[in-house]
Amino acid sequence: MIPSILTVVTTTDARAKAEALARGSVEARVAACAQVSGPVTSVYRWQGAIETAEEWRVEFKTTEARYAALEAHLLAAHDYETPELLATPVARAGADYARWVERETTAP
Repeated sequence: MIPSILTVVTTTDARAKAEALARGSVEARVAACAQVSGPVTSVYRWQGAIETAEEWRVEFKTTEARYAALEAHLLAAHDYETPELLATPVARAGADYARWVERETTAP
């Protein structure tokens, strides 16, 4: 059976922070891998004002079974008061890749 894979996205305000979130999640085995991209320009409403900020995007690959652990890890590690955490199911994935994601997010 092919495991259910998710992509999970967050953003942060510095490349070093994005890389730390990526590395920490892979080290903790709550994500198999993560890609850092940016900078991107984000426009959002925060505390009654429209804000524009330069951010870095981090996309994680994990399994449905490990999402709660990844979310808990990111909430503890992230310095934003309300970090963006968006999980999207992957409709199709290569069987070998999906099994690799599952292996890499399973404790040894």
